[in-house]
Amino acid sequence: MARGRRTLFDVAMDLRFPTPLRPGDRIGVTSPSSGVSGAAAVRIDFCIAWLRRRGFEVVVGDCMDGATHISASRAERATELTAMLVDPGIRAVVPPWGGVTAIDLVDLLDYEAIAAADPTWVVGFSDSTTWMVPLTLRTGLATLHGDNLADTPYAAPEGLTHWLDLAAATVPVTQRASGLVGGWWRFEEDPTATTWKQAGVGTWEVLGGGPVDATGRLIGGCIETLAAIAGTPYGDVAAFGREHGDLVVYVEASDDEAFTICRHLHTLRLAGWFDHTTAILVARTDAPGSDGGFGQRDAVVDALGMLDLPIVLDVEIGHVPPHLPLLNGAVARVVVDGDTREITQSWP
Repeated sequence: MARGRRTLFDVAMDLRFPTPLRPGDRIGVTSPSSGVSGAAAVRIDFCIAWLRRRGFEVVVGDCMDGATHISASRAERATELTAMLVDPGIRAVVPPWGGVTAIDLVDLLDYEAIAAADPTWVVGFSDSTTWMVPLTLRTGLATLHGDNLADTPYAAPEGLTHWLDLAAATVPVTQRASGLVGGWWRFEEDPTATTWKQAGVGTWEVLGGGPVDATGRLIGGCIETLAAIAGTPYGDVAAFGREHGDLVVYVEASDDEAFTICRHLHTLRLAGWFDHTTAILVARTDAPGSDGGFGQRDAVVDALGMLDLPIVLDVEIGHVPPHLPLLNGAVARVVVDGDTREITQSWP
């Protein structure tokens, strides 16, 4: 190797990875966006008990109210989230679920204090990515895109790894396409569900065909929320790529119709999200199409097809369960070739 040339792992120490999570560790629960009430509160109580039965201590914050779309004022939510992230006694933080307007607190988090603290596992998806991605970009904290608390008791199907097992890992983690297209049990149906509904079968597909073998640092999340911070100081993935080299960017659509998702993806493209990208992972989605038969796949082709990058579709990383947890900041190798569909994540 030529002198002075950086590899992906040469810059790994610029990023901060928590120590492996173990039974006996304390997990903090707070709602940086939406809180819980009614049947959802029953489900969250079950999930907390589920974690405690597995040997974890669970501390529930004050910001949990589900009476409106936010659990507390933005100042209270930002203060509680920051406090949990800098508390050396809390080894993981997980929200009950995502929400809708977590963007209101991204400018209130104490990034300097979080960057100075010992790294804590942070796990979630959907609206949670609105604040998780800025944590990685601005503090170097690796954040885990995986199940929220409400989904944590669901067992990982064959091929996938539960987020608790990934957070406990001491060696690289390889996951493979599960073949399962699942669904959630409504809280009113079964607040104690631990097995995904079987909705169908499916697997990863490469847009345009052909094999993929790509390596880069992971970054990504929910399209609807990430487009809202792209081009701001809280979503500068282009700078992240300049600093850390090749990226594997992953995106998932929640429920916006296809034309809106198309515009969001163009926003990410124009903000430089794919400037340093070796491959793009796109989640399976049941978000609706738009007038004229323009579907979610059309949105991907319209916005990203011009990039001449491998695009892997229908990965289990979104609002159609099950979930394949991805660690923002980890080095990932994605291989799709013949019957092989796998991703291996490595971190210090």
